[in-house]
Amino acid sequence: MLHLKNDDPAVAKLIHKEQTRIEGTLDLIAAENHAPCSIREALGSVFTTKTIEGYPGKRYHAGCGHADEVERLAILRCRSLFGAEHVNVQPHSGTSANLAVYFSVLNVGDRVLSMTLSHGGHLSHGHQASITGKCFEVKNYGVKKESGRIDYQAVADMAQTFRPAMLIAGASSYPRLIDYEKMSEIARSVSAYFLVDMAHIGGLVAANVIPSPVPHADFVTFTCYKTMMGGRGGVILCRQKFAEKIDKAVFPGCQGTSPVNTIAAKAVIFKLAGTPAYKQVQARTLENAAHLAEALQKKGLRIISNGTDTHQVLVDVTPRGLDGGRAEQVLESAGIVLNQNVLPDDEGRKGAVSGIRIGTAGLSTRGMGTKEMELIADWLDRIMANHLDDGVIQDVRREVADLCCQFPVYGTEE
Repeated sequence: MLHLKNDDPAVAKLIHKEQTRIEGTLDLIAAENHAPCSIREALGSVFTTKTIEGYPGKRYHAGCGHADEVERLAILRCRSLFGAEHVNVQPHSGTSANLAVYFSVLNVGDRVLSMTLSHGGHLSHGHQASITGKCFEVKNYGVKKESGRIDYQAVADMAQTFRPAMLIAGASSYPRLIDYEKMSEIARSVSAYFLVDMAHIGGLVAANVIPSPVPHADFVTFTCYKTMMGGRGGVILCRQKFAEKIDKAVFPGCQGTSPVNTIAAKAVIFKLAGTPAYKQVQARTLENAAHLAEALQKKGLRIISNGTDTHQVLVDVTPRGLDGGRAEQVLESAGIVLNQNVLPDDEGRKGAVSGIRIGTAGLSTRGMGTKEMELIADWLDRIMANHLDDGVIQDVRREVADLCCQFPVYGTEE
């Protein structure tokens, strides 16, 4: 970063500090991953300066020949990777992608049925804090208290009485697989559109290590970071009959110019997602999550839904005398980075956050396996059981640093 160091030493220094932080800590945030250097090269390329409006071959600016090629390449690769009929790679984010889907086929005031936030849903699925909750009439389904799994009969019953125009499946903190076929049947029974938001599990689906929602859904949205391991930005997959409506809803409906450098990064990750190395990382991500959940259970911690089918593990920290916020804080002081998370039991308890959400994507990308998950489970338990003991926290911090040195994120590639 020679030019940046010259033009703005302060920003250059912060970037260096952030890289040092990443290398020396364990990233267990389920919504994060470590992107390959090729992704960051694409993001930092000259494409960052190109302005595009419209679609390949139909732009509102000149000089878009190469931008058209890179967008067509991203679309072609994505369509092949997921078996989709139509692909739009322009959304700025997963929320932008969801907004475009809503406004492609819904009217303001239409009814939407989605998972409640405290049971694992996402803000952009109609929560009142989101614009989506202000635009649509939303009801929420949830999970069974005893199992922590979706109550499909309750979803079907709600659909019959509420008669939504759209049913949404997919979540930000639900660790189990979703029965897309069953949800699709429920949607069809009330003539509702069916949207699946697979933002968290896109990489797992791309690698075919978990089932794909694409054959069952009218629309599928996802983001290119998280398990996908690429740069930021959203993607929409849909049936061909919705292609024109989706494209118009993205541009000019919900956004203006799209960053071509981000589209280039999407093209790169769609190529890498077809490689054996990528598939191995995704398989390891699942194995590590299952092993970590089991190891934590053996230490007496309550795992929501009694395990996991994905990259996520949800842990109730209250038996250790903590809430989620305090657990997040004390774990970060030991070099373990994750996030506090509401649990189904927190529903109706304003401000209550009883859990933490753990993701294994970043650890797996670094090359860590089940042996390291045993260590991490031990550290998590030791810190939470001794969260007032600075000596224990600092001991774990040194052990974490030693492990990080064995599994560099970027190493000498920089």
